[in-house]
Amino acid sequence: MTERIVLAYSGGLDTSVAIGWIGEATGAEVIAVAVDVGQGGESLETIRQRALGCGAVEAYVADASDEFANEYCVPTLKANALYQGHYPLVSAISRPVIVKHLVKAAREFGATTVAHGCTGKGNDQVRFEVGIQTLGPDLKCIAPVRDLALTRDKAIAFAEEKGLPIETTKKNPYSIDQNVWGRAVETGYLEDIWNAPTKDIYDYTATPEFPPAPDEVTISFEAGVPVAIDGVRVTPLQAIKELNRRAGAQGVGRIDVVEDRLVGIKSREIYEAPGAMALITAHKHLEDITLEREQARFKATVGQRWSELVYDGQWFSPLKRSLDAFIEETQRYVTGDIRMVLHGGQAIVNGRRSETSLYDFDLATYDTGDTFDQSMARGFIELWGMSAKVASGRDIRVAGQ
Repeated sequence: MTERIVLAYSGGLDTSVAIGWIGEATGAEVIAVAVDVGQGGESLETIRQRALGCGAVEAYVADASDEFANEYCVPTLKANALYQGHYPLVSAISRPVIVKHLVKAAREFGATTVAHGCTGKGNDQVRFEVGIQTLGPDLKCIAPVRDLALTRDKAIAFAEEKGLPIETTKKNPYSIDQNVWGRAVETGYLEDIWNAPTKDIYDYTATPEFPPAPDEVTISFEAGVPVAIDGVRVTPLQAIKELNRRAGAQGVGRIDVVEDRLVGIKSREIYEAPGAMALITAHKHLEDITLEREQARFKATVGQRWSELVYDGQWFSPLKRSLDAFIEETQRYVTGDIRMVLHGGQAIVNGRRSETSLYDFDLATYDTGDTFDQSMARGFIELWGMSAKVASGRDIRVAGQ
């Protein structure tokens, strides 16, 4: 039986050419695997037919939009995950769901190898291959660009020579990855980190310089999951899409950052994540009134480590699972409503309410009805500062000797 290789297939030039390129280099049959994670654009059937037209013996396509929102975006939201405090893990969280379907397709079609279109200097090669090693440890991995010398100019020449049904004259200088959680843009003139991004690179967001009238929105959560927008029940996927539309119209969620890649280099990235950033902002503000102080402080540390693990391709790792358990437990009381105004590139919270809130008006007020016993404060301060007071006395005593 001829060896079979499953290929993570986007429908673009590089992965379309990779079908034939892999076949010629290895003698194997190629099964193209396309996964919809809410990236928009062409239909799965169009992509399927293109894969077959480029020489794939089979084409596995999956609409994983709801799966991606429920099982990948929601945990990211519960963690308030922002790598290095900026990046909402747009690409990082889509790779594990694609890996899941790659391994499933490999089992279904009897493939022994999984291929992806990543280069040797990015993060995604690690995310794909570590995920595949974990879910399918018997499977081998290859990367045509990295392992089989498939460069951009060779891809164009190969497509023209074979008459492949794919556009080969793209003038777009950027590398773009997108899904429902956001959009990532890199390379081209952006590699000079002094260059400001031009308006043409944005798609999910309108310019915030001349915004429409302010848009006030109320987001309702149950146990950390967004369940309603302005009182209308929604699924997580619907919530993300609706806020992509409304926050995007106000220019919310534009991010320009130089981040530390896993492979050890710094990379300039432009992100658009209007829905993700609006939801993370709302969720964090709801946690501010529903999480106990020490729990909230420690969760911030856990969220940072969670973000690093996911960025580094460790979605399926034991530590990630353990952190998931902690984060999930913290969400027990994260139920309530957040009101925010979307305008001019900002998502500003101006109201919050929850039946499980720890905010006590009678303790917080300075007006009549204040139930806080201020006589307790003097003794509390004495005890709180005792260790520092004793240490300071020691320092003064020693310095005087």
